Amino acid sequence: MIALISDVHGNLPALRAVLEDVERVGVSEIWCLGDVVGYGAHPNECVELVAERCSRWLAGNHDLVVCGTLPIEEFAAHARVAAEWTREVLDPQARELLAARMPFDLSGPVGLWHASPRDPVWEYVLAIPQAAECIALMPFRIGCIGHSHVALFFSSSDGARETIGAVADPGRELVLHTGRWLLNPGSVGQPRDSDPRASWLLLDTERQTARWRRVEYPIAEAAEAILAAGLPTILAERLWTGT
Repeated sequence: MIALISDVHGNLPALRAVLEDVERVGVSEIWCLGDVVGYGAHPNECVELVAERCSRWLAGNHDLVVCGTLPIEEFAAHARVAAEWTREVLDPQARELLAARMPFDLSGPVGLWHASPRDPVWEYVLAIPQAAECIALMPFRIGCIGHSHVALFFSSSDGARETIGAVADPGRELVLHTGRWLLNPGSVGQPRDSDPRASWLLLDTERQTARWRRVEYPIAEAAEAILAAGLPTILAERLWTGT
């Protein structure tokens, strides 16, 4: 079984809570779809934990910008402030670990992209027409993406033109025996699907199933750390609403 996590965004309390839940479930590997840093106040600690626990690990756009791979001018105001702060506090070792990542990994049985198969850095796959085009491009039957901070699934049936998709409710289990699938585990550190609990995906490669899980974590601890660091207040406030 595989645990898929994404979009940690420097939220150490959320990451710890998810990893504890992963331990309770019992998995063989943990895969991270990127954006380990950005927004949150514990980038170094989160990089260290992800590097220690994840066997496959992507770079997200926030990871790339703090390493100087992406121009910071492409970021919106609050994200830019957080990226500049993260650049200042990031340890050399953490920076080196982030710089070694790519925004996609096609080496395993499941395709991994931070954002999408056609644009692994920037595209937010939130609509069925987008997903249909991405699924058509995938060299895998099952692919996983992050970036949108929304727990989602999309599927195209074998031999059918229609693609379906929806927000994945907590506890929902999908059977992946047939068809082509694009799965998003949601966000560990900054959910945007109106559920503030940390989100992750349990992928059973033997049973061919996917189940979404949500985890309570001490939001106040993460929010207070953001404010103490002098980061924009909105980055703390949105943790409470999951938006």
